[in-house]
Amino acid sequence: MYNLTDRSIVLGVAGSIAAYKAVDLASKLTQAGALVDVVMTPEATRFVAPITFQSVTGRRVYWDMWDSHSDLSEPHVALARKAELLVMAPATATLIARLALGLAEEMVSLTALAARAPIIVCPAMDSHMFEHSATQEHLAALRGRGVHVIGPEEGRLASGQTGRGRLSEVESIIGGIRHVLGKVGDLAGKKIVVSAGGTHEPIDPVRFVGNNSSGKMGWALAEAARDRGAEVVLVSGPTSLPDPVGVEVSRVRRAAEMRDAIISHCADAHALIMAAAVADYQPAEAVGEKIKRRHNDNISLPLIRTPDILAEVGSRPGFVKVGFAAETHELIANAQKKIADKQLDLIVANDITATDAGFASDDNRVVILDAAGAQHELPLMSKYEVAWHILDRVVGLLAGGTEQRQA
Repeated sequence: MYNLTDRSIVLGVAGSIAAYKAVDLASKLTQAGALVDVVMTPEATRFVAPITFQSVTGRRVYWDMWDSHSDLSEPHVALARKAELLVMAPATATLIARLALGLAEEMVSLTALAARAPIIVCPAMDSHMFEHSATQEHLAALRGRGVHVIGPEEGRLASGQTGRGRLSEVESIIGGIRHVLGKVGDLAGKKIVVSAGGTHEPIDPVRFVGNNSSGKMGWALAEAARDRGAEVVLVSGPTSLPDPVGVEVSRVRRAAEMRDAIISHCADAHALIMAAAVADYQPAEAVGEKIKRRHNDNISLPLIRTPDILAEVGSRPGFVKVGFAAETHELIANAQKKIADKQLDLIVANDITATDAGFASDDNRVVILDAAGAQHELPLMSKYEVAWHILDRVVGLLAGGTEQRQA
């Protein structure tokens, strides 16, 4: 979707049991609109048959250097020239050595040597092999040439042992692919700060005042901004979501901590998108010990307001501020009031009573309002798609400057 559509990607597959994950990777990239050409080492064909990749990509697979019946006169050269990105997943210790030393002994390393497009290497091997000085030196050499390395992860290995050497999960690899392909996007050179999730305002060591925000909308915004080339800082309240690849993540708990992080990161930022559902109130005083329940004994919990982060960030020429209004009633009226009170360029309003969108859902249905009073209603769509629409508006505001925002 979006920055993967019609992008030409060469997927190099080496001989590892992790090759089965490469099938899922090829399938998901193809479903997202990418044009995926798979090249395999001879060893890789012992783990997964080439016809498997052809079935999920709809394109011919190349693995034989000496294939005289190929539709291309020099397949490795033709594939390398049209590729916008090469992804080596899984990359074994042997393949990494070949790439580092410039050895072209089979179709994958041959294609890589002929390519001038960016390369991503995703190691997969036993932890002892990964930690060996030779492998580390080869990876360092590749990084020195601008090759992007994703993983490996900690986990159970083919040997039955646990350690670092497991191929990164497919979603993480796709995140890295989007990040690399997005480096020339329309937000390249821009720093975007995004907030996400709710905040936890402690009552005692085990209880807190909070809300049901999952952080998914903020995550989608951070990933979409990354995919368009921005330097992204994601300031998040407590959530179980994994860190997005290529995004700087600052995890906080309380509203005051979120305010401090956002103000610090916004000092040199071009835009702030405040998608976090910050608690409006916090206990006046947190108790140091767990409050015990007593029979027929009620407690009173005095609350005070939390910091108004958007108001404290303030405005300055060329800086875009986007807020969110999660409402249960009078959606537009409440959103319009917030856009004026907090001096926002845009506000994104959504009805949190909807059962098919909003909190915890992967989808959202929103209305985008600007400071001039215009409204743009979006139908139900994925939060990533919503994020893309919001960023379209941010790009326009950044390009138009203060005159466009005041129009």
